[in-house]
Amino acid sequence: MDSVVGVKNLNKIYGKSDSAFAALKDINIDIKHGESVAIVGKSGSGKSTLMHLLALLDSPTDGEIIINGKKSSKLSRREKDILRNKQFGFVFQQFFLNANNTVLDNVILPLKIAGIGRRERNSRGLQALNDVELGSKANNKANNLSGGEKQRVVIARALINNPSIIFADEPTGNLDSVTGEKIEEILFSLNKTKNITLIIVTHDHELAGRCGRQIRMKDGMIVEGEK
Repeated sequence: MDSVVGVKNLNKIYGKSDSAFAALKDINIDIKHGESVAIVGKSGSGKSTLMHLLALLDSPTDGEIIINGKKSSKLSRREKDILRNKQFGFVFQQFFLNANNTVLDNVILPLKIAGIGRRERNSRGLQALNDVELGSKANNKANNLSGGEKQRVVIARALINNPSIIFADEPTGNLDSVTGEKIEEILFSLNKTKNITLIIVTHDHELAGRCGRQIRMKDGMIVEGEK
């Protein structure tokens, strides 16, 4: 398998001088295309900070992030935006849906940002909703959905641009166990059937155990699972 995400000597420091705090310390990771990887650790271990850096939502203090062979430090802000929009899908614990828009309108937002025509947006949006078994809810308002349905809408939105990587931050954190299990099944099915690289941040040991590999973090450092 080819490397899709590479990290070399990554550090993230917040603040300066006496108030400086090292959130990440000398991180090295290699994630292959099609892998499912869980980043695990207690609150404050640095796992969410690491995911935000891998997803190019924040910049490291030093070190290098390489996405599909491209060094992020060489990319302009616009190039990073395009990369995120075309190759990344995001599933967060909070749904970040526009409650008063339809389910379909929420799903196709990334295509609208990318300048895709309305007919194609709607066609691809319906396909993504069908992939998560929500096609019948396309015209419903997002605020009329259950928590599990909202998370499936988020997954459909993450799929809309056929991403090579899905970043999921505590994707079942706000859901009951039965609904959470259904969301897990969708994510791991996408990993297997579409060969999408799945990077999950979680403190849920059962969810982490379903991943092909676990990267354990403590005090901003990787203590297990580094390649």
